[in-house]
Amino acid sequence: MLAAIRPVPRTGVIYVMAEAQRHGYSQENPEWCNLGQGMPETGPLEGAPPRVTHVEIDVADQEYAPVAGLWELREAVAGLYNDLYRRGMPSQYSAENVAIAGGGRVSIMRACAAVGPVHLGHFLPDYTAYEELLDVFRRFTPIPILLDPEQGYRFTVPELRREILGRGLGALLLSNPCNPTGKLIEGDELAGWVSTARELDCALLIDEFYSYYVWGDAPRTVSAARYVEDVNEDPVVLFDGLTKNWRYPGWRTTWIVGPKRVIEAAASAGSFLDGGGSRPLQRAAQRFVRAEGALAECAAIHRAFGRKRARLLEGLKALGVRTDVDPEGTFYVWGDLSALPESLRNGHDFFKRALERQVIVVPGEFFDIDPGGRRTNRPSRFRHHVRFSFGPSLATMDSALERLGAMVKAG
Repeated sequence: MLAAIRPVPRTGVIYVMAEAQRHGYSQENPEWCNLGQGMPETGPLEGAPPRVTHVEIDVADQEYAPVAGLWELREAVAGLYNDLYRRGMPSQYSAENVAIAGGGRVSIMRACAAVGPVHLGHFLPDYTAYEELLDVFRRFTPIPILLDPEQGYRFTVPELRREILGRGLGALLLSNPCNPTGKLIEGDELAGWVSTARELDCALLIDEFYSYYVWGDAPRTVSAARYVEDVNEDPVVLFDGLTKNWRYPGWRTTWIVGPKRVIEAAASAGSFLDGGGSRPLQRAAQRFVRAEGALAECAAIHRAFGRKRARLLEGLKALGVRTDVDPEGTFYVWGDLSALPESLRNGHDFFKRALERQVIVVPGEFFDIDPGGRRTNRPSRFRHHVRFSFGPSLATMDSALERLGAMVKAG
């Protein structure tokens, strides 16, 4: 029987953290600077709502939660989207437009399990975990769409239309803002994406987990929910949760927002994929998932993480690390190593050398997602890139930049 087990390769952040642990990393060790794992600092921020420090568990909450999530939290999430993005619009989200899941990957996995036998487009580069998700579900055919670094990874509405029609796409999976590049689609451009999807009946599956990390003069949140006309007819499915935008990654509480029939299918998929999320944490979340708290958290993130963004960009550029585009969203810098000493120009080499100095980063080729390993023996376009996170504290970043500077100087 064991011979029938297919080994699952460690890729992306999973590989990176496993290698770091082999070098002695642990979360409790203050000597390490983790610029790799996609997690924001979780402590208090000036102006943010008070952090939740304890959760009371009712006797009834010892039971399983419904697979689609607690009704009260589903109502709270629907109200959040209506308050932030749909005021005055005739079509409003309800609890039936929301499903709760136990983590970001789980929520996207549920939606992928509900997708029919279509061509599903995905961009290069994009979130590393999409590779495993797209490889597991064989009902659809993953279609890669290359983004051009020289164009700042921009993808226009006419290009979107051409891809949908030319490749016969039935769905498109993407992160917005994009992990790892930080490229953002918003305003009229995002409205054009939603309009095109509506017209051509191509489902947009949009990972919005970094939608409060949007950079500019003033804090703002971004969501395609603002441009949906009919919440039950427009083919727009959104993913978000407490992990990034509310800075509670350990809660593993996320949601799917979309047409009722999509939510029903995702809940059915959840019944055999994961069985549902944590009932006590959903009960706790329903008390603070409100527009007022979301806006306060967003403003606090903009102040604190905006400073860290500036510091990391300045420090990396001083080391000779270039950017194809400065991050417009997320808490990542997508760094180009091509101008560094030759021994450090490859992302894997840079990663291994950084581990020796107790600094963790993610090699860029992991974001060159390749479901099924179809592009064998071909060097990745992003082998000279690395993703750096400004999720950790300023002190951690300063220490990391000092060590990386010594590493670059040593050549």
